[in-house]
Amino acid sequence: MDPAAKRDYPIPFELIDGKVVMMSPRPRVRHVQVASRIANLFDQKLRGKRCTALPDGVDLILDEKNHFIPDAMIVCGPDKIKDTCVEGAPDLVVEVLSPSTAKRDRGDKAKAYAQAGVRVYWIVSIETRSIEVYHNEEGRFELAQVYTYYSEADRARNAELLEEHREEEADMPYTIPVELDPGFDITLADIFEN
Repeated sequence: MDPAAKRDYPIPFELIDGKVVMMSPRPRVRHVQVASRIANLFDQKLRGKRCTALPDGVDLILDEKNHFIPDAMIVCGPDKIKDTCVEGAPDLVVEVLSPSTAKRDRGDKAKAYAQAGVRVYWIVSIETRSIEVYHNEEGRFELAQVYTYYSEADRARNAELLEEHREEEADMPYTIPVELDPGFDITLADIFEN
C-alpha cells in the first residue's frame, strides 16, 4: 500500500504480516510524553551526524506485508528516508508499550523488525519505568539488558536496603548506551522523571 494512501483513512493502522491492525487513535498522555522525550533525546544527540532521529507518526515500510508506525526510530541510511515514509530497516526502533499493543510489540512486530534487519530494538514500559534493549543476532532479537529507572524518592524510601547492598546499587546502570555510529548515552531520568 502506498504510504500516502494511508493518510486517507481516519483511524491509523499498521500492516502486520499482511493483516490490517487498527491503532488506538489517541494514545495516553504519558505514552506520548515518554515517546516524545526519547525521540527528542535522540535528535539532540544526533543533530549534525549521519544518523537521523524520527518521532512517532512516521510511517515505516519494512516490506510489502509490514508497515508500522513506531514510537521513535533512528535511521543511519539517508537513502531510506523518503518524503512520506521510511523504507527499509531503521538501525534502532522504539516501541512504548500500552495495554492494547504489548503482545504485538513483543511478538509479531519484534519478529518482523528482527527479520528486516533492525539492529537494536527498545521496548519501553511506562508501568515499570524500564527499557528492554534487544540486539539483532542473525535475524532474531536477543535481550542485551533491562534498564530500570529509580527516582531519588524511590532510593530514599529504600535507603536502609540500599545501604546493606551498596555494591549492587553501584552496578545499577542509570544510562543506556546507544551503540550505533556515532554512539551516545541516554540518561533514564531524562526519559522517566516526573
